[in-house]
Amino acid sequence: MSSLIALRRAALFPVAAAGLLLSTLPHAQAQWWKRAPVDFEECADAAEKAASKAEKTSALADCNAKFAGRRKPGGGYSYYDFLQDRTFDIAGPNPTPDEQKKIDESYTAYLADQRRNNEAAQATARQQREQQQQQAQQLQQIVLRTEVERVPVPVERPKVQQTVSARSKSAPCTKGSFSCEWPRLSEGLNDLKKLFNPTPSKPAKKG
Repeated sequence: MSSLIALRRAALFPVAAAGLLLSTLPHAQAQWWKRAPVDFEECADAAEKAASKAEKTSALADCNAKFAGRRKPGGGYSYYDFLQDRTFDIAGPNPTPDEQKKIDESYTAYLADQRRNNEAAQATARQQREQQQQQAQQLQQIVLRTEVERVPVPVERPKVQQTVSARSKSAPCTKGSFSCEWPRLSEGLNDLKKLFNPTPSKPAKKG
């Protein structure tokens, strides 16, 4: 009895093994034809075959999240860092830890350069403002000096002219000249006017 059971088990083993192989074969074939994409380009090609636009958009977003690198025409991959606006060469579809470290170090240097450039630009702008202020002050001084020069300054009368005028007043007039005879004639005319035109006398006040 025990020998029969052993023979049955021995007979059933190949059948079970064959059934197990047949059951796993379709699954292996499915994995062969539907393997995971190796890079962004393969993933994007598969996403293009999506049934709807929404599925296609979702699949492309998933591809972009999985793969940071892009194929290069001559082989290899490149990674674009938008923070630095710079492209780095990488070996695979995603940066390795060493490649990512170099990218981070480059970004640190980029930030330092940006800070120095900003400080230099601020210093230049400050210097330009100071120069403009100095030019404005100089222009204001020139305008004030010009306005002062336009104001007429009283000129002192020459002493020679003052001396001549004093002498002309003190010098006696020449007898018979018009300038010497005119005052005397003028007084005579005034006397004749008084003679022919006497001043009316005021009426006496009544007491």
